[in-house]
Amino acid sequence: MIMILIRIKAAWTYSHLQPLFIKGFFHKYMKSNIFFSMATLLLATVTTTASHAQTPTLNLYSSRHYQTDDALYSGFTKATGIALRRIEAAEDPLIERIRNEGAASPADLLVTVDAGRLWRAEQMGLFQPVTSKLLESRLPAHMRAPGNLWFGFSTRARVIVYNKNMVNATAVQNYEDLADPKLKGKVCIRSGGHVYNLSLMSALIEHWGEARAQAWAQGVVANFARSPRGGDTDQILAAASGECAVALANTYYYVRLLSSSKPEERKRIESLALVFPNQKSFGTHLNVSGAGVVRTAPNKDAAIRFLEYLASDAAQSYFASGNNEWPVVAGAPLNNQGLESLGQFKADTLNVGVLGKHQALAQKIFDRVGWR
Repeated sequence: MIMILIRIKAAWTYSHLQPLFIKGFFHKYMKSNIFFSMATLLLATVTTTASHAQTPTLNLYSSRHYQTDDALYSGFTKATGIALRRIEAAEDPLIERIRNEGAASPADLLVTVDAGRLWRAEQMGLFQPVTSKLLESRLPAHMRAPGNLWFGFSTRARVIVYNKNMVNATAVQNYEDLADPKLKGKVCIRSGGHVYNLSLMSALIEHWGEARAQAWAQGVVANFARSPRGGDTDQILAAASGECAVALANTYYYVRLLSSSKPEERKRIESLALVFPNQKSFGTHLNVSGAGVVRTAPNKDAAIRFLEYLASDAAQSYFASGNNEWPVVAGAPLNNQGLESLGQFKADTLNVGVLGKHQALAQKIFDRVGWR
């Protein structure tokens, strides 16, 4: 920097372009002002360049397809000054894209829904360990995958929704009840190949063992009111219409209907209520939305700052108020009347890594019993 300024001064002092008629005070005045202007311009350029170099743009690969997340991302940029570039796609294609990009991938973070998908990304070697005292202090141990390779930041409880005109609540207090012959022809549930059900089955395998978990799945299939089709909302509405008496769904979908701005949607589910299963045993299963830092992240430090932001009260509260999800940080405000109306419940505290570990076996069991 000093050498550059000296050369600039020398050039203006000895240049043959210097007007010969400029003399005395006027000559000195012009020379000093030109030097000052050039030095100021150079310093401003260097400062601006350094400033850009210190403020990276974070490349966020996300399968969270909610427009309401815009406020979450803008909150991070406002708090840190770090811009976000979002690459959005469906879950599995996004994971494959990162793997195919290899070491050249611009991805800093992968954000996606369900522990099963995050676990698959982990098995592909897409994540790197994260050291953060803040994350360790804010997030419960069961929301941190082994080795701190990825983290759960919000959850949806997988609950039993039932038609009050067709079934008594006492008959559907546990996941086990879905396999009870008393519910034959009364159960609606989505495909066994969907990750929500794969993660639930993974949890049941961990709690019960393979043999009992398979017997349960066989009993549920025997109680189907119809072949699995549609998503969780379709199961809820089928129970509301009386096509079935009982459905299995995530709270996210139920609360969305419960809090709908459309009166007709709220009216459609007036006949329904829900149960948080297994309150007297291991607790209700949770589906997780989470994130991890990509192994080849160009902006690792900024990526960790984003994860830490997701654990803040502001972001945690947003998951609830903006998207009907349960925060994972204890004491984070809900600010969501729909969620609050469901009340408190005991959640299953199996580590999120376990929910991925048994996914392959879970799929085999569903295939064996005909849960398509």
